[in-house]
Amino acid sequence: MSKSERTKAFIIETVAPIFNKNGYAAMSLSKITEATGLTKGAIYGHFENKEELAIESFKFSVRKVLKDLNETVNKGETPLKMLLNVALFYEGYYEYNKQFGGCPILNIGVDANNQNKVIAQLVQSYNHRILEKFSMLIEKAKETDEIKNSIDSMLYAKRFFYMIEGAVYMTHIMNDESYLKDVSTVLQQIIKQELQK
Repeated sequence: MSKSERTKAFIIETVAPIFNKNGYAAMSLSKITEATGLTKGAIYGHFENKEELAIESFKFSVRKVLKDLNETVNKGETPLKMLLNVALFYEGYYEYNKQFGGCPILNIGVDANNQNKVIAQLVQSYNHRILEKFSMLIEKAKETDEIKNSIDSMLYAKRFFYMIEGAVYMTHIMNDESYLKDVSTVLQQIIKQELQK
């Protein structure tokens, strides 16, 4: 990496959790310069505007979450075990996402929906990718004869995702990780009792 690329990566990594925690509107240039120790000119030498920095910061956070989620999921030896690993990943999600200042999909999604349509559409696109991933895991488990063929894969993918995001919300609002621990247990029960053959 060049010095310029390293500086840009440093800015994104430093600012991403602050954007996530404070939201787009509350994130001023003075907060960005204070956090990075760089001048306004240095920031705008790497990003066209605050929106571009917000987009890159969000992408950085979400890509890290998805990478770590995929690593956990891929430890499963069969599609069914991979699906169960989704639930296991979110069991420890409260401590895990403190590095991001909270769940980037939930935080930035709610914030951007009222503030910035470009970022809101980006959040939607990541949500679709996550839903597709969950649905694909269910489909693969059908192919290996671990899950009933009658199961509507996308319907259950949506249920899993809104249950997870609801638990993420409650965990952070109530400062109580029991919501995520419980949703992990419930998801495993649904997989074993409703989906599994």
